[in-house]
Amino acid sequence: MVLLALACFGSVMALPAGAAQIGLLAAGAGFATLAALVALGHLLRRRRGARDFAAIVRFSQDVPTPIFVTDESETVIFANAAACDRFGAPEARPLAAVLNASIASAEGVMHRLRLAAGDNDSGAAREDVTTHAGRFRLSLHLGFGGRAIWRVDPRAGPDRDAGAGAADEAELPLLTLGRSGAVLYMNGRARAVLGRRVKRIEDVLEDPPLSSGAVHRFVTPDGHRSFTVRCADAGIGRQELILHPVETAQGDTPDMTGFDALPVPLLRLGADGTVLRANAVACRLLAVEHADGGCVTDYMEGLGRSITDWLSEAAAGRGLHRSEFLRLTRADREIYVQVTLNQVHNNGRPELVAVLNDATELKTLEAQFVQSQKMQAIGQLAGGVAHDFNNLLTAISGHCDLLLLRHDQGDPDYGDLVQINQNANRAAALVGQLLAFSRKQTLRPEVLDLRDTLSDLTHLLNRLVGEKVQLTLSHDPVLPTIRGDRRQLEQVMMNLVVNARDAMPEGGEITIETERRTLLDPLKRDRALVEPGEYAAVKVIDRGAGIPQDKLQKVFEPFYTTKRTGEGTGLGLSTVYGIVKQTGGFIFVDSVIGQGSCFTLLFPAYDAPAQLPPPQHREKPRKRAQQGNGVVLLVEDEAPVRAFAARALRLRGYTVIEAGTAEDALDTLADDMVRVDIFVTDVVMPGMDGPTWVRKALEARPGTRVVFVSGYAEDVFAEGEDEVPNSVFLPKPFSLNQLTETVQRQLH
Repeated sequence: MVLLALACFGSVMALPAGAAQIGLLAAGAGFATLAALVALGHLLRRRRGARDFAAIVRFSQDVPTPIFVTDESETVIFANAAACDRFGAPEARPLAAVLNASIASAEGVMHRLRLAAGDNDSGAAREDVTTHAGRFRLSLHLGFGGRAIWRVDPRAGPDRDAGAGAADEAELPLLTLGRSGAVLYMNGRARAVLGRRVKRIEDVLEDPPLSSGAVHRFVTPDGHRSFTVRCADAGIGRQELILHPVETAQGDTPDMTGFDALPVPLLRLGADGTVLRANAVACRLLAVEHADGGCVTDYMEGLGRSITDWLSEAAAGRGLHRSEFLRLTRADREIYVQVTLNQVHNNGRPELVAVLNDATELKTLEAQFVQSQKMQAIGQLAGGVAHDFNNLLTAISGHCDLLLLRHDQGDPDYGDLVQINQNANRAAALVGQLLAFSRKQTLRPEVLDLRDTLSDLTHLLNRLVGEKVQLTLSHDPVLPTIRGDRRQLEQVMMNLVVNARDAMPEGGEITIETERRTLLDPLKRDRALVEPGEYAAVKVIDRGAGIPQDKLQKVFEPFYTTKRTGEGTGLGLSTVYGIVKQTGGFIFVDSVIGQGSCFTLLFPAYDAPAQLPPPQHREKPRKRAQQGNGVVLLVEDEAPVRAFAARALRLRGYTVIEAGTAEDALDTLADDMVRVDIFVTDVVMPGMDGPTWVRKALEARPGTRVVFVSGYAEDVFAEGEDEVPNSVFLPKPFSLNQLTETVQRQLH
């Protein structure tokens, strides 16, 4: 500012008289005034700092607690008499070097205090430090002209008053622990009780882990003693333990070599369920300090059988050594225990000894297994029902097609036949959902980019959600490709979006997000384990009513719905589940009541092998002939389906040889005089299945074309099986035209 003032005054001499000179004079005067004020303020601060420093020296000179004053480099510029007596002549030395003799890692402690004091409005901080030399409280105060005041207070224990002069023997045992259980400090009483200087708490603690408020047993020179442990956080990963001796009645001294010494949860029970004695391990499992005198039904509940009846039978000597699974009534978490009873007699009275084992993990695995078995059984039932229904629907819709051939639109019966045909198709779609859940549908996988798939589906999804719901899409620009059936994945998205729409009857927003997700470690969630790798994730998020937590695991079960009767079949999410699983993906659901739900789909990324580009020219589809010629061997165990298929093929000009089983078909082919151009066979039949008999027949008749028909793709088409050459698959139910056109394409 002084230089600016001089520059302004110098410029006045070079300019002619006028307004410019006046302005420069005013600016120079202003800069000079500011410079003077700044210098005055600096001088005042230095004088005030000197006065504060002098006051600190006068105040602390006779204080019995060591006090240091350091400059900005943390070098000691003053130490009171107590500090000189305790640490020698510390002036002109770094404070950390002075304190290192008594406080290990003093630099780290001072650095933490500097940071804490800088973040604190008062400019003060303190920390309790435990070392081999004792316990200290190091305090810091900032803000005295760049100086810092350090105070080192020796401390004997957290519960000791400033003027207490009691000996260590009159105190409670006190220990300070580090992060790994190392004993950093023991007061005299603790050393006297435990008989030595302990390095680790595990050396004297018989029943870890430590729990504040619980009764623990410690090893002492006089044997095992019980103490109620009070834990307190001492900061920086340290913990202080205060041991309160547990007083026992004269006639009820614990048997440390028997009941109370065993590291197994044990209860001594009366025949009526009264807890006569509970050892320390059992009390920790029950999350109580003492269980004596209570009733066993206060701490645990049965899973069906009455606990009182069970105890009565055991007291009478019946059903002993047979375990029961019970659930503890703890409020913090759900714990199951396996309880085994043994009968003992005390002064002629029958008593029971209950041995408790934590069975939480076992019951969790059991619940997961039961759920898995239930879903598998439902899937098998759904697949079997769907197969039989498809046979029935094939016969219904097929014979309806035959009737439609003999009626034109002017016929009064034509409308009724169309209604039958349409409802048969609706039933076929419902059966298709069952097949999707049971994962026995036929997929036509292809390499897909989910962004393109969802973009193509956006128009339809907007029509589904209606005007009151807004649909928002957000895509990851580097989303990996996947391999799946486009039509089935579109069905998945439509079902999820419809459910999200129904969850917001008053309207709202549905968000569909895609993202690339890389898992470096296995992801274990619910009952699924997702292996590490690259995945394409899709999230469908709504802001609806949400799903209760007790219903989250049921939403994928078939026929389970929270909607009112007539509003849903309960197959929407089960269909989604089946399609995602059959595609090799995973589906998870998160929901908060009143905030909405989020369905997350994970599909493994697909790295397509490098291939030569396909030729540009494509073969033109042949014109389908209305009439065909050739001999068809039709093998179908369902008589109505066989009758319809035979009539349909004969109407198109084919010669049809019918067989009800695979064995009948092979017997027919055993005659070399029988000429057959194509096999049309069911996949699943009693006895020999379709692919098996076809492979045998092709040994003698190679090159024969094959059409497989089935209600679902069974395991005979699983990976590892040799593909039947010159074969195609036609799913049931099929129409007259679908059957005849498929046979026509195979023959020509």
